[in-house]
This record gives sequence, C-alpha cells and structure tokens, in this order.
Amino acid sequence: MSSQPNLPPRAAEEPSLVHAVAPGTELLETAAGTLRMLAEPTRLHLLWQLAQGPKTVTELTTAAQAPRTVVSQHLAKLRLSGIVDTRKDGRHVIYSLHDGHLIRLIQETINHADHKITGEPVHD
Repeated sequence: MSSQPNLPPRAAEEPSLVHAVAPGTELLETAAGTLRMLAEPTRLHLLWQLAQGPKTVTELTTAAQAPRTVVSQHLAKLRLSGIVDTRKDGRHVIYSLHDGHLIRLIQETINHADHKITGEPVHD
C-alpha cells in the first residue's frame, strides 16, 4: 500500500516539492538533525548566503564577517551532515546547498523571523 494516496504518478527522476509522508521516528530524527544544524546564527547566516547561490569560503567569510577558521569549521559540519555540497574549481572549493528543499527552508525561516521582528502580518 502506498504512503502517498491521491498523488498522480510521476517519473522516478522527476523531483517533487511536496512529499505526502507520515513522519515516523527515522524521518523525525533526520528532520530534527537538519534543524539542529540551522539552529546556530553563524551557520544559518552561511546557509542564507548559500541560498542565494554557490560561494567560496572567502566569499562566505567576508559575508559572515567571521574568522576563516570559524567559517571552515561550520562548513565542515554542514558538509558532513549532508546539508551542503562542495566542488573544486581550480584551487577554490565552491559550496552550495544540497537541494531546493533546504533553500526554501532557509528562506522561509529568515522570512518568518522578519515577520516576528517587524510585526508584519502573517500570511499563508
């Protein structure tokens, strides 16, 4: 029996934005692990930068206004947790977010915080 009732069939390689799943223990633990990675201001700032597009460590260090060693440590944690990907470009390592779900999660988290701070009315 399918865990995705009433959803039209889709090709295996076609990504989806919404997953109709019942959150079991493994799924909840994995989701909580992702949220724990976001729950640190410097990491969240780095992730917000990456939500705008791929960046080098130098670009991220400048944007975060943090020491390179601090940024590198955070990026290592994010890479090990599978949240960011890397690729080499000559002598540079380019960091990017792993997928669109993360981009939307980070953008919505920042937008939600902006609503809380500015008092802008909430919306659907």
